[in-house]
Amino acid sequence: MIGNAHIDPVWLWPWQEGYQEARATFASVIARMGEYDDFVFTCDQMVLLAWVEESDPELFEQIRRRESEGRWVNVGGWWVEPDCNMPLGESFVRQGLYGQRFLLSRFGRSATVGVNLDPFGHSAVLPTILRGQGIDSYLYLRPGPHESDFHRTLLRWQAPDGSSVLAYRVPHEYSTGAGPVDGQVDKALAALDPDLSEVMVLYGVGNHGGGPTQANIESIHRYDRMGSFGRLRMAGPREFFDNAVAGDGIAARSGDLQHHAPGCYSAHSGIKAWQYRAQRALLVAERWAAVTAATDGLPYPREELEGAWKHVLFNQFHDILPGTAIEGAFDDARDQLGAAVTTAKHLTARAHGTIARQVDVPFEPGSQPVLVFNPHTWPVSCDIGLHLGVAPADVVDELGDAVRWQPTQSRAAAAASGRTSLVFRADLPALGYRLYRVRGANGGPSPRTSLVASPTLLENDLVRIELDPRTGWLCSYLDKRTGLDVMAGVDGGTHTQVCADPTDTWGHRVVSYAWPGSPMDVRDVAVRELGPLRARVRVQRAWGASTMTEDLVLDHDSGSLRVDVTLDWHEEAHLLKVRVPTSLDDPRATYEIPFATIQRPVDGAEEPGQGWVDLTGSVAGRPAGLTVLVTNKHGYDISGGTQPSIGITAVRSPVYAWHDPYLLDPDGDYAFQDQGVQRFTYVLLPHAGDLHAADPTRRAQELGMPPRAMLESAHDGPLPPSRSFASDGGGAVMITAVKGSEDPTGGPGGADLVVRAVETLGRAATGVLDLRLLGRRVESPFGPFQLRTFTIPAGSEEPVVELDLVERPLSP
Repeated sequence: MIGNAHIDPVWLWPWQEGYQEARATFASVIARMGEYDDFVFTCDQMVLLAWVEESDPELFEQIRRRESEGRWVNVGGWWVEPDCNMPLGESFVRQGLYGQRFLLSRFGRSATVGVNLDPFGHSAVLPTILRGQGIDSYLYLRPGPHESDFHRTLLRWQAPDGSSVLAYRVPHEYSTGAGPVDGQVDKALAALDPDLSEVMVLYGVGNHGGGPTQANIESIHRYDRMGSFGRLRMAGPREFFDNAVAGDGIAARSGDLQHHAPGCYSAHSGIKAWQYRAQRALLVAERWAAVTAATDGLPYPREELEGAWKHVLFNQFHDILPGTAIEGAFDDARDQLGAAVTTAKHLTARAHGTIARQVDVPFEPGSQPVLVFNPHTWPVSCDIGLHLGVAPADVVDELGDAVRWQPTQSRAAAAASGRTSLVFRADLPALGYRLYRVRGANGGPSPRTSLVASPTLLENDLVRIELDPRTGWLCSYLDKRTGLDVMAGVDGGTHTQVCADPTDTWGHRVVSYAWPGSPMDVRDVAVRELGPLRARVRVQRAWGASTMTEDLVLDHDSGSLRVDVTLDWHEEAHLLKVRVPTSLDDPRATYEIPFATIQRPVDGAEEPGQGWVDLTGSVAGRPAGLTVLVTNKHGYDISGGTQPSIGITAVRSPVYAWHDPYLLDPDGDYAFQDQGVQRFTYVLLPHAGDLHAADPTRRAQELGMPPRAMLESAHDGPLPPSRSFASDGGGAVMITAVKGSEDPTGGPGGADLVVRAVETLGRAATGVLDLRLLGRRVESPFGPFQLRTFTIPAGSEEPVVELDLVERPLSP
């Protein structure tokens, strides 16, 4: 009998109410411990303990005393119970990094049992994360046996890298009413695996808190004496898992634990976009902060970053990031995530300013120096937009060689402002910077370009893309290098599908949103930009009171097509699918998930994904495929048929926090989600059957974490005009984090360097981590999808040490 109080810090109430309820519930728990000597309480979500520590230190000391007696059991080890599909892999790492370190610092020991009772699905990579944080077992509720293809209560769950945990599905709910527990026990026993001799039954008033009641505990004592259900014993989850390990025949399971409520991956586009931006902004900030700590001795901003990360982690809670809370909760989420982004941008600007003032920038009359910073640990070639006060005539690199560029529409509407806009091509070193210069005179001749653009055609030397003027979408995407056309003759009429959506905010009981729908009407197709660098064709659509603009952008030297979307949505209880149909035969589907990839059926089911999805099959008997990179969105389907397609759930507009089977009042006054303007981008990457050829994982990172350009002045300095601080070589092993250690040291900036990397292709490889900022190099083998973390001391004589995900040294 596991006494608990599942507390949603935010759901049908704001976080301030959750803050108070944590204190009230924990006070009640401590009171019960004074009344019943055998009562044991299990607590997860470290943010709740942190709130009580700051608001009621005396109560927190009582909790510490009961924990030392073994009667208060801390589990989970994560800051909150987050959504377990949408956050970046690094966010899952930080959930345990801050949660477990909180436990270690306050209680002297970390959690060994993972708990995510209420999230709506669980990514296949979680055993990797849990094991890396010292957790060997996992307690969850959803999906239930009626929602999945497995029905065991206890299983050995294995991640793509081979890591595994012992996972237990709560057989019936995580909370009870305030009265007797017999109904809860009855239903749990009915769902028990027949070969298990014990069952964990969770009890206590939950969601809004409350915890175990006197009536709960008295009934446990009564039914135990009666023998109604065998022996009833109050304990923590550790005891159950320790007993289970000694048993035989535990069922094995790999892959995701899905599906429950897949509509949550598209509910409330705003929270998805804010999270997308905040996570990446913090990863960028800590990289540059680590660089300047190592090279300049600038204090590593550990406390600032921790505070910002905790805002991000809190708002990954499973009723915030999934979009299933009340409307006002998202005002708080927007503010907290905005604060995190502001912190990240300030730290990034400070680091860039520290580096920039040391770069040697010679004075040149009539020119504007520009430093471009690449946050990625591999070289990046990309288009950089600038808004400046010089009428550009030429752009050159640090050697004075001409760089391809073209003017763009100014972001300042006032012509008298004197501000102009341009875009130029920057080729940047890995995790480093490069100096460019915009000249206002003496511009050379415009470079030749093969770009062709019209309302029905986008073409360069690599690809020819034809548009159907009737549908405003592609009917051909010919790769001239291979002769493959992955969209030959497709019907672009299915590119946009608007349909009524009667499902609740979560999407309970939904299997697929790949429903027939009406296309948005094409209002205009026009060329908006054509120059030596890129071409842009704008397609404008409308449906009902809503409009959508898609800017199709093709660079002069790229085989990929970028689509920038601005959607102004004013429909209630409707959804929009943006669909990319193909002409592929016998397709198979691959999705990016945190730190790995996974194959899923081509069956139209609504699935969660990270930054890209892929459809690979054949064209005329030859291997071919199409990868789609996406920002801000996480709900996808990949559907078969005569034109297999990738569907992106661009928007759903259910009522806020509407939970089926509650019926909406026809005369009720309700607020609907996602009314107004939103923006996102997707990129089409055709390939010849090898989805990794275009390196979609790195391309998705570049899309979400673009390089930053800053205008600079002329000055002397010791640094060269171009420099790289770290590199992973751009191979199978990719660096995912460069940060300062969580443990202060005597090195420059008060922190040793911590570097994390993962194998991205699903096959063994050697990782080469060239940490030039410290003059160190780490070369080490990685297994398929293996995640490894190293600390590199600032002192060149000290050895590199491998860490776990809580930044503790691994045992030899």
